[in-house]
Amino acid sequence: MTNNVMASSVENGRVLVLERVFDAPRELVFRMFKEPEHLSRWWGPKGWELPVCKIDFRPGGVWHYCMKCVDRNQGDFYGMESWGKGVYKEIIEPEKIVYVDFFSDAEGNENPDMPSTEVTLTFIEQDGKTKLVNRAVYVSEEALKTVMDMGMLEGITQTWDRLDEIVQSLK
Repeated sequence: MTNNVMASSVENGRVLVLERVFDAPRELVFRMFKEPEHLSRWWGPKGWELPVCKIDFRPGGVWHYCMKCVDRNQGDFYGMESWGKGVYKEIIEPEKIVYVDFFSDAEGNENPDMPSTEVTLTFIEQDGKTKLVNRAVYVSEEALKTVMDMGMLEGITQTWDRLDEIVQSLK
């Protein structure tokens, strides 16, 4: 697997596993998920920014954010806001982050009409590089299909491309 390629697979119809190798030390890649000043620079697909990114990085802590489309070329998406909320369950620095990801509103209220996801991020040291494994467990096959139909795979690919640009600039 080369640096710019993401592997994806589905287990049991409702678990999406994404993997990518970043040419950067594990501690650096982990820090990109921990610190709001870094996360706000790369989270989200191309043409989207994070005007709000609040992180209480501890088990039980909350990550609350707003993605906003700033790319006029994205048509109807331009100006759109998408709020999200993560609740951290487990953090083992610099190896693993487990959180439940929710669609939310600006106040952090979870959207019951959209599926939540339990995400486990594993950071694996590989000869000075970092293999990032994102294991997302959805409540049902339908919930996974819903986010896939929304273009989630393309979005996460673009997001990780942006992450790669940031870690390369900071190495």
